[in-house]
Order: sequence, then structure tokens, then C-alpha cells
Amino acid sequence: MKKTKVYRVYMLASKKLGPLYIGVTTNIKRRIVEHADKMSNGYTKKQGITILVHCEEYSNSSDALRRVKQLKDWRKEWQIKIIEEKNPQWQDLSESGVGENK
Repeated sequence: MKKTKVYRVYMLASKKLGPLYIGVTTNIKRRIVEHADKMSNGYTKKQGITILVHCEEYSNSSDALRRVKQLKDWRKEWQIKIIEEKNPQWQDLSESGVGENK
């Protein structure tokens, strides 16, 4: 049986209320390691953005990409509200196994 892809829309932060990064991936564990190891030169590396603070799952790429665009267009206050609804302490969700197939 073919495994269904899961698209994860995620938000990373450098610290509580700090700079945010919004992205999409099918392999959240690999992507978090890439950010943590500063594998690409750019915004996340310069800002030290490595903490997974929010993650949503989608079954198709178009819905996930639409959500990324929506979140990026939002004011930062609205992005913060989304994070704090489910993660008020801004804990690193990658440490709790987000994205692991169970």
C-alpha cells in the first residue's frame, strides 16, 4: 500500500516573540535538523531561528502552500496568536516528537 504524503506547515522562532520563519515540508524532522545545523545561508541562519513553535498537517500540497501564503501575509500579532493558542510557552515542539510517524 502506498504511503500518503503529509505536508507540514511550520513556524520556527529564535525565542519567544522573536523573529519567525514560516515554511512547508514533507519531512519535518530533516527540515528541523537543516535549520538547526544552519545548512543554508539566509534569514534563519542570520537570525538564529531554530525552535519549532507551531506545526499543522495537510494531505495535499496546494492546501499547505495556500496556508503558508496566508500565514506569511498575516501581521506578526496574528501569527503569535496562532502559536500561543496551542503553545503558550513557546516550547520546542521538535523535542516532543512532532512529525514522527506513530
